[in-house]
Amino acid sequence: MKVSSVRDGLLGDGRRRSRVVAVRKNEAPSAPNPSVFAVDLHTHSRFFHLGRGPTRYDPVGLRANALVARRRGLDAFAVTNHDYRYTAETSLPTLPGVEVSTTLGHVLVVGPDPPVRTTPGALTPAQAVELAHDRGCAAILAHPYRNSAARRSDAAFDAVELNGKNPEHVRRTRRLAARLGCPLVGGSDAHYPFEIGRAFTRIDVDELTPAAVAAAIRAGDVEPVVDLGRVHRILDRAYTELHERKGWMDVVDDGGAKT
Repeated sequence: MKVSSVRDGLLGDGRRRSRVVAVRKNEAPSAPNPSVFAVDLHTHSRFFHLGRGPTRYDPVGLRANALVARRRGLDAFAVTNHDYRYTAETSLPTLPGVEVSTTLGHVLVVGPDPPVRTTPGALTPAQAVELAHDRGCAAILAHPYRNSAARRSDAAFDAVELNGKNPEHVRRTRRLAARLGCPLVGGSDAHYPFEIGRAFTRIDVDELTPAAVAAAIRAGDVEPVVDLGRVHRILDRAYTELHERKGWMDVVDDGGAKT
């Protein structure tokens, strides 16, 4: 991986630092660490939201995601479909997960035993976090400044996501993580295979198991990475325009600063 810059954010409660790493080509790679794994913590095995999953497409999408993830140098990826759990054997390890649609926004639940199915709008963010912890999983605040007010809840999130569709939110997402005393993680939010790995997380664990990953997230042994090439920068602008048209993008963060 090619590291162009590193920004350290000291967390407010004294927990371990979480770094945002911007990636660019043609620069010296960082020294490899055999206990650090590159994991995309936010992916979907289908590109559409119609109907209840899993569908016939999910196995196809999952295999395609695995091929792209391997090509991009990832060690694993979490499968976090909207309100249903789906994983299967692929050419690359997958981690069980689900993206819970709470009353105030989305919460990623990743770990050994995420819920098989959740009902959109049935849980508050705090209830989703409690559910995650009861099942040995980590609870991550997903895309906090896109179509979400969950950051204003009283939920005790384990981490805050730096979302691959909204890298323009890096600064205020870092400020939010500092206010909440949470580490930052990275996830691509990929609905199409070519989007896999545009944001991911370096996770410091002895073994790449769902339980170990969940524990590392909760302990702050994580480091988010954003890896946007030319095509993904163009897509980012398109996503931002689309989300603005839908009224999903916050213009001002909770501290009153414009983005």
